[in-house]
Amino acid sequence: MTDAPTYYHGTKADLNPGDLIAPGFVSNYGSRKPGAFVYLSATLDAATWGAELAVGKARGRIYVVEPTGPIEDDPNLTNRRFPGNPTKSYRSRSPFRVVGEVMDWTGHTPAQLAEMRAHLDDLRRRGVEAIEE
Repeated sequence: MTDAPTYYHGTKADLNPGDLIAPGFVSNYGSRKPGAFVYLSATLDAATWGAELAVGKARGRIYVVEPTGPIEDDPNLTNRRFPGNPTKSYRSRSPFRVVGEVMDWTGHTPAQLAEMRAHLDDLRRRGVEAIEE
């Protein structure tokens, strides 16, 4: 018997155990249209980026989630930047159930955040859509 992986979702939303994170809400990235997918990762680092880069003034939060349906590799990362999915990033058309919150996580350095934001701004200026739906 193998242990199921722990999945994380980084956001600025204030959620509680039992809440569902579902598709259909405005995306934090790209053209900010309602998302057809929800995203999760089996790495805390990828969830940390999500929590830090999500739109809004609230503090970043990282939730432990469980999928309620099938998940697939996130092509936004695996097809473009990290073939083979070393970031363990996934997406689903089914909601994720919040089962807990990671309270003790360390964010990226200000320099790393500035570099990532500059990269995202550059993509936006060039009209590159960051989200593949």
